[in-house]
Amino acid sequence: MEYRFLGASGLKVPELSFGTATFGGGNAFFKAWGDTQVEEAGRLVDICLDAGVNFFDTADVYSGGLAEELLGKAIAGKRRDSLILSTKSTFTFGEGPNNQGSSRFHILRQVEGSLKRLGTDYIDIYHMHGFDGNTPVEETLRTLDDLVQSGKVRYLAASNFSGWHMMKSLAISDRYGWNRYVAHQVYYSLANRDYEWELMPLGLDQGVDAIVWSPLSAGRLGGRYGRNKPIPAEGRIAQGGSPIPDMVVQEEVFYRTVEVLQEIAEEVDKHIAQVAINWLLRRPTVASVIIGARNEEQLKQNLGAAGWSLTAEQVQRLDAASEVPPPYPYWHQWKNKSLNPTPTFY
Repeated sequence: MEYRFLGASGLKVPELSFGTATFGGGNAFFKAWGDTQVEEAGRLVDICLDAGVNFFDTADVYSGGLAEELLGKAIAGKRRDSLILSTKSTFTFGEGPNNQGSSRFHILRQVEGSLKRLGTDYIDIYHMHGFDGNTPVEETLRTLDDLVQSGKVRYLAASNFSGWHMMKSLAISDRYGWNRYVAHQVYYSLANRDYEWELMPLGLDQGVDAIVWSPLSAGRLGGRYGRNKPIPAEGRIAQGGSPIPDMVVQEEVFYRTVEVLQEIAEEVDKHIAQVAINWLLRRPTVASVIIGARNEEQLKQNLGAAGWSLTAEQVQRLDAASEVPPPYPYWHQWKNKSLNPTPTFY
């Protein structure tokens, strides 16, 4: 397992990490993701550790805190300093008028709850799960800096920010000398490459690396679906158990991409899902790709995405198949790449 520095920090993380949104099945939405309970959670964690994956990602809102609790039980008794734990807050949790957002009130309450549920006294990487447009950014960032100073949090990250959200946050942290975001947890896959238009160049410029969620686009790139294999009406995606809306996946581009994935999977004797994840591991700014699994077989398959590399020619074929026209202002800027260079992929 390759370990990579996380953004402009000294922390090294494995190129694959394990996401626990499938732990708990606390409501209909999360049941559609998975319903892993404590015994199976422990086995999945052990499989990860045996493969060199010591980075585990969760969030307070996953099954209303149950995912954090189950992860805490799964790692109980293991050397804490050998693990990297990541969790998040911002979205609605609990009752009352302060049950969401990135205010000092909400962050501090959620940190304490996460520490208790995880059974630990510090969080390695703490994310703002989304941007809060109601709370002053200064309030959020000062609170996060205080948490780092207190030792309850080691590194800061954001998730699902737009470019201006991230840049404003970094500028304020720099202005006051506060700890800054070193990572951005983002959706990025061969089914949607929007991350490359602004967030990737920002990450390269500012030293903010990507931790990728849903690398298989909620299972679309897992090998089960294609031009002659439509997504079933009773499946997770159709029933709303997917964080990736159908409208952002262009059907013809998706089919074309899956066809090239299949060709390359046969060339390298790998599963389609492994090829799709390996493509991400070759992209600039990507520090770690979060893999999830409902069972041991799926986890072992996804772990097989590491330890080998697609060729530059194969990456280019996948790029060509999955390419879509960029929105404004990027199509205008890219007419003159000598002024606005794009990331180098090859």
